[in-house]
Amino acid sequence: DTLIVWSEAENYDLALSFQEKAGCDEIWEKICQVQGKDPSVEVTQDLIDESEEERFEEMPETSHLIDLPTCELNKLEEIADLVTSVLSSPIRREKLALALENEGYIKKLLQLFQACENLENTEGLHHLYEIIRGILFLNKATLFEVMFSDECIMDVVGCLEYDPALAQPKRHREFLTKTAKFKEVIPITDSELRQKIHQTYRVQYIQDIILPTPSVFEENFLSTLTSFIFFNKVEIVSMLQGMDDLQVRSAATDIFSYLVEFSPSMVREFVMQEAQQSDDDILLINVVIEQMICDTDPELGGAVQLMGLLRTLIDPENMLATTNKTEKSEFLNFFYNHCMHVLTAPLLTNTSEDRREKDNYQTAQLLALILELLTFCVEHHTYHIKNYIMNKDLLRRVLVLMNSKHTFLALCKRIIGLKDEFYNRYITKGNLFEPVVNALLDNGTRYNLLNSAVIELFEFIRVEDIKSLTAHIVENFYKALESIEYVQTFKGLKTKYEQEKDRQNQKLNSVPSILRSNRFRRDAKALEEDEEMWFNEDDEEEGKTVVAPVEKSKTEDDFPDSYEKFMETKKAKESEDKENLPKRTSSGGFKFTFSHSTSAANGTNSTNSKSGVAQTPPASSNGSSSKTTNLATSVTASK
Repeated sequence: DTLIVWSEAENYDLALSFQEKAGCDEIWEKICQVQGKDPSVEVTQDLIDESEEERFEEMPETSHLIDLPTCELNKLEEIADLVTSVLSSPIRREKLALALENEGYIKKLLQLFQACENLENTEGLHHLYEIIRGILFLNKATLFEVMFSDECIMDVVGCLEYDPALAQPKRHREFLTKTAKFKEVIPITDSELRQKIHQTYRVQYIQDIILPTPSVFEENFLSTLTSFIFFNKVEIVSMLQGMDDLQVRSAATDIFSYLVEFSPSMVREFVMQEAQQSDDDILLINVVIEQMICDTDPELGGAVQLMGLLRTLIDPENMLATTNKTEKSEFLNFFYNHCMHVLTAPLLTNTSEDRREKDNYQTAQLLALILELLTFCVEHHTYHIKNYIMNKDLLRRVLVLMNSKHTFLALCKRIIGLKDEFYNRYITKGNLFEPVVNALLDNGTRYNLLNSAVIELFEFIRVEDIKSLTAHIVENFYKALESIEYVQTFKGLKTKYEQEKDRQNQKLNSVPSILRSNRFRRDAKALEEDEEMWFNEDDEEEGKTVVAPVEKSKTEDDFPDSYEKFMETKKAKESEDKENLPKRTSSGGFKFTFSHSTSAANGTNSTNSKSGVAQTPPASSNGSSSKTTNLATSVTASK
């Protein structure tokens, strides 16, 4: 509405552009007034031309084609004028393209080019530049197929070197044949694929380098050329996808690796957007996991590389946090909802019905990789992996593999290493030490890696004084393990267990009898029932975030009512000190202070020290080194 365009007889296209439509209409009316035309008609082309176009449209395709001059050196100027004159008329362009195609005219022109170049006929070469450029502007795919064939494309490039506007011709052919080198990321043996890659590169070079930037009136002249390049690239990618070649897969892995190393956040953003439009099966992350699982290499070299990339993507340390959203939370929610089931599928399938399905070396290597990634999740993710392990009973499935010749204990060791009472409760409730103990007993007297790994696990529990696990092991497995005397680990666990029992009894005996009455004392069995009830309720709510239980009542505020607080207090490592007798203060409470002595370590009761201020000692944050008294199993001080 704000542009007036016209063409001159010399084939020059001109235009007037206006900022406002009113100004454009005013000038248009004045032009039409001078020409004696109706300003209401948007096109003022001569009626003769219009009728001529109509006649071309009505004629059969093979009739009244444009007559081409004979392809000779002395006719090159005439041919150039003909080609440039038809560009302003779409119908004439169609007719000329049809004539060029039917008569095989392009190959004849390229033969003339070779003759002109040999004769150093500069004028003829300039005409050939105009002719070939004009044929490209005809925008016909059928002509491109001829011009860009292996037989013709270098001569086409040669014609385009002789631009009349340049003092010296460009050496494009020399660049394409000598300077440009074809670098194969992977060896390509398919000759058709190689030819397609070479052709696409050269056509792209013609479009981007040789041809001048098209004016606003020439932009549509090369639309088919752009499409030709695009479809060539699509065909190349399709041919590569059809190649079942390990080297192709390796190259794709390298490219993905560079992307992840460059910007893991960019990859995470892409896969989360992809999840909104695609099924889980075709998500990029799941494709990567499937490639890892299906690696045919016995040593799983490619799978190891992909596992490292997945670990980078799910590492919270390189996730960004903004004021509007948290990348960590969003991506981990996505990963556990859409991808974790694909990762654990081989593990769950191979341990169905509490027995292993396959026990070969490659399966063992794959499961070890999966468990290594799950172990990483246990270390770096919080409630996401905790919920997943509980809901899928994952640790039990992993420990099924203990009776395989390829043993897997790393995940169990890492979970215990967290010293998280929630995990400890899960282990004791599920009796998950049973396959570990059985594997140790079945191993007999052999001193091997399995023996060392299991002993190391129990030694860690003893050294870190994880009380709940120590009690569970001694109460359930000590009779089976007491015969193992070449290490002192199990005797040490029994000693820790007995010392803890003595300390608990000592505390109960040191408290005044009135505080042990039924009115103020919660029965230990009641506490266990509360724990059991809460734990079962948590198991029923699959997929929900792990939370601590709600406070039971105001009268129990002085106690660690939540499961986590209770278990943290219960597992807090107590010093081997002599316990002071509690002394009532003015506020009516008690404080227990300790002085270091061997008698306390041996479980004897001391009545010499006395307590001072009334308060309950806080539970340790890590549950292993705090020197506090476990009040939860002894007394209630509130009324």
